Amino acid sequence: MMSLLRLRNARAAAAALIAGLAVLAAAGCAASGQAAAVPGGSNVLLAEWSGPYGGVPPFDRVNVADFKPALEAAMAAELAEVEKITSDPEAPTFESTIAGLERSGRMLNRVAAVYRVWSSNLSSEEFRAVEQEMAPKLAEHGDKVLQNPLLFARIEKVYEARENSGLTPEQQRLVWDYYTDFLREGAKLDPERKAAIADINKRLADLYTQFSNNLLHDEESYALYLEKDQLDGLPESYVQAAAQAAAERGQPGRYAVLNTRSSMDPFLTYSTRRDLRRQVWRTFYSRGDNGDAWDNNKVIAEIMRLRAQRTRLQGYPTFAHRTLEKQVAKTPEAAMALMTKLWPAAVARVGEEVADMQAIAREEGANLTIEPWDYRFYAEKVRKAKYDLDSNEVKEYLQLESLREAMMWAAGRLYGFRFEPRTNVPVYHPDVRVWEVTRHGRHVGLWYFDPYARQGKRSGAWMSAYRSQHRLDGDVTPIVSNNSNFVKGAPGEPVLLSWDDAETLFHEFGHALHGLSSNVTYPSLAGTSVPRDYVELPSQINEHWLLTPEVLNRFALHYKTGKAIPDRLTAKIEKASKFNQGFLTVEFLASAFADMKLHTLAEPGDLDPAEFERETLAALGMPRELPMRHRLPQFAHVFSGEGYAAAYYAYLWADALTADAWEAFEEGAGPWDAEVAKSFHDHILSKGNTVDPAAAFRAFRGRDVDTDALMRDRGFPVK
Repeated sequence: MMSLLRLRNARAAAAALIAGLAVLAAAGCAASGQAAAVPGGSNVLLAEWSGPYGGVPPFDRVNVADFKPALEAAMAAELAEVEKITSDPEAPTFESTIAGLERSGRMLNRVAAVYRVWSSNLSSEEFRAVEQEMAPKLAEHGDKVLQNPLLFARIEKVYEARENSGLTPEQQRLVWDYYTDFLREGAKLDPERKAAIADINKRLADLYTQFSNNLLHDEESYALYLEKDQLDGLPESYVQAAAQAAAERGQPGRYAVLNTRSSMDPFLTYSTRRDLRRQVWRTFYSRGDNGDAWDNNKVIAEIMRLRAQRTRLQGYPTFAHRTLEKQVAKTPEAAMALMTKLWPAAVARVGEEVADMQAIAREEGANLTIEPWDYRFYAEKVRKAKYDLDSNEVKEYLQLESLREAMMWAAGRLYGFRFEPRTNVPVYHPDVRVWEVTRHGRHVGLWYFDPYARQGKRSGAWMSAYRSQHRLDGDVTPIVSNNSNFVKGAPGEPVLLSWDDAETLFHEFGHALHGLSSNVTYPSLAGTSVPRDYVELPSQINEHWLLTPEVLNRFALHYKTGKAIPDRLTAKIEKASKFNQGFLTVEFLASAFADMKLHTLAEPGDLDPAEFERETLAALGMPRELPMRHRLPQFAHVFSGEGYAAAYYAYLWADALTADAWEAFEEGAGPWDAEVAKSFHDHILSKGNTVDPAAAFRAFRGRDVDTDALMRDRGFPVK
């Protein structure tokens, strides 16, 4: 399998490798469980993975000092493999060229898989120094492959003969994918322009790493330490977790509000101290924007100048046009049209939500105007008043471990998966656990689970693939992980989740199921290696099963009594399911609009990110009572790499597919309809990128997507 530097969008994959944004990357194909001789001595990262299940990552034997020499040796090995392909005197064929590329870069894949784990979960000053040094080298390596004229000449020959060479549809798709990616990276450009692109890519790699590390600094360095008399309104579970977090940071007897979403969000929801809510809100939304050595504004400005320069060299009108070329949406105009369709209804709904909040504030005698740090607090009061639903009461039934069991049970009932815990597999931290996954009695893969926040771990939640499924040289099974940032409670205390956090847990597990369901021949087409605006379909639809009575009645158990969630509370959750959709939709769309408008600038010039933010939001008519979900200085999706640059809209596009796909279940026998589940597995989950995503969805749904389903799903009026 060719290295991550080539997959789907080569620049995005390189950024994922460098910055550790591994949500979608495929990795490491270990076809043998036997340890091989290690090139360059005893560096464990260079050996084929050994042990059970076709080999597993040697997490327990890795040292930070191993990464640099391993990456350098692995890059050299891949270049030698490419040279072997280009020096073949025989006429290029699919087997010698395309399949040859699929087999290349295996060593680099293995190293990259572990490298990303350290970047995302175990970052340290020592490791960040390695990242900073290796980022431009990795980018340069990617260009040596992607800009190799002899290699592209062979790919082009295979591409031109693809329809008359007896190739399978999957093989034809793979040929098209290689050809298109190389072409997009400048394969036909003159040497001068190729060199200019290579220089830009090296500098961008540096900047992506700098952005990511700056953001991590602000998330790790800022915490609000509270005293006992400052805890008013906070749930017991939050208080316990905050005490544990403070103790871990050398502040025993105090309570820490961390600068992460999973800590910030519940604090803003429950704390009665408006002054503290304001402080926490401002600290969180100022990440990367503090005018200090870790400020990201100048980093963003340079990234945008370089992206624009590279885009012009590659022959595209804007960065967004290039990005969307291979997406389901195809054009920035199509993406903007869907966002624009939702915006007026979402803003109107925010107006209704704020009016409800303001009314409650008046009733309580609070002489205030709703501000962003008030939104979650008063939204919770509205939820209680309108739906008699207390989010804190719901939280008492949402234990992390019970929900993990719920996800596994649902995957079993829907798709036939079974999960068995395994302790014979090395892990990179004591908090990480591993399950073997089987289906109909056959080994499918491994699932790693790393749920807790820690120093050196980036914020958020994600899925990673350490190894992707394929059948190129025998059956290779996937190894995937889910990583979250829940605040770990005191020993013996359960971790209780908010409803939003529970949905996120199910969401990321949907990505894992996508990777585990893969059934393809070629590794570059496996699992989640699909367009950005399609990849969120399997994850977003998986959220829907959380709300089903079958899951809630069986797994939503009170953390003290063990009793199942009462029917009255389940009914309230269902009734309130479309609550706060104005807030959720507007905060997302504001970031998606900013991302798309920024990347449709042909020439960003001397960009001032703060001014661009203000002008964009003003032009949109952004409600003053809430912020963008991701302000530009902390928008890791867009500036820690290129994975979601000009593609943050993808969540909404996939949400339209999701809403329509869910209606297929509702039109059938309900959420657990076995026939619809099989069709979804066979046409969506298992196909990877072997067929055009629009065709795959059409095969499942029997027609193209109905975007009105998204309006119905959010409770917005359909015109």
